[in-house]
Amino acid sequence: MRTALTELVGVRHPIVQTGMGWVAGPRLVSAAARAGALGVLASATMTAQQLRAAVREVKSRTDEPFGVNLRADAGDARERVRIIIDEGVKVASFALAPSKELIAELRDAGVVVIPSIGARRHAEKVAAWGADAVMVQGGEGGGHTGEVATTVLLPQVVDAVDIPVIAAGGFRDGRGLVAALAFGAAGIAMGTRFLLTSDSTVPDAVKARYLAADVKDITVTTAVDGLPHRMLRTEMVAALEDAGRVRALAQAVRRASGFRRISGLSWSRMVRDGLAMKHGKDLSWSQVLLAANTPMLLKASMVDGRTDLGVMASGQVAGLIEDLPSCAELVERVMAQAHEALGTVTRAKDADG
Repeated sequence: MRTALTELVGVRHPIVQTGMGWVAGPRLVSAAARAGALGVLASATMTAQQLRAAVREVKSRTDEPFGVNLRADAGDARERVRIIIDEGVKVASFALAPSKELIAELRDAGVVVIPSIGARRHAEKVAAWGADAVMVQGGEGGGHTGEVATTVLLPQVVDAVDIPVIAAGGFRDGRGLVAALAFGAAGIAMGTRFLLTSDSTVPDAVKARYLAADVKDITVTTAVDGLPHRMLRTEMVAALEDAGRVRALAQAVRRASGFRRISGLSWSRMVRDGLAMKHGKDLSWSQVLLAANTPMLLKASMVDGRTDLGVMASGQVAGLIEDLPSCAELVERVMAQAHEALGTVTRAKDADG
């Protein structure tokens, strides 16, 4: 199945495994790439040195193209861009819109630039700046998300820009891929579905919590960092929502201290990162700190298996997922379902004469 996405990045299938912090490491990314999808390495939870090592590990596991997800507002974003260029990474994706200068630097080096966006005007902006494609995440998606559903947002963006559009938020199978293609997308991106594979390093007990979840067990809360964040309802989410401002600040300081030790960031740098997320938003100081160290809350669950102490970012599709295939099995299944769905549509058309 050849689309503008497969042609742009050189993968066999129009599927992207998204860059999830603490989840999208070398093992998952290389497995997704070998399966023919575009694996994307999450770098926000890594130091620059760890990023370079992770990129080299993926390259040692596969010759297939893959990408790295970056935070455009990170203080060392330019250093990370340099690593991507030096190491010959095929794709740079961004959780926030990169500057026009960063896009130009990457494109001049032959790197494909794919920002993630949540509104039509953002897509128009990065397209005008030279982005090669955009990833559109609707409100069904996990992690930080918006209010507009994928089925409403996607066609808006497809009609607004002349570059390939990748649909994210609410996808798990081949029927979704065909639906996205019908809307005009060049492919789909999946996070939660790849998290729930045997190649994912997320602890088995945590995966079990996801598999046991119903759609109603997945919520959007602003209690974590003041921004809408889609995740499973857990003890920690309840505690954050019930905590007063003083208690929330104490929790934020404690977790910020832990993230500082892991990341190597200084307190001043963490506060700057938090303030960057605060810009234009009414966040308390506890939320500013949490915005800078939300990765620690994710690490507690995704790495340490402590669902009582961490948060579990999740797309709504977690309520529909029931198994843990390998990446190879998942991608093969999605493509088989897609071809079957296309066949059904073709037969229906033929029947109508």
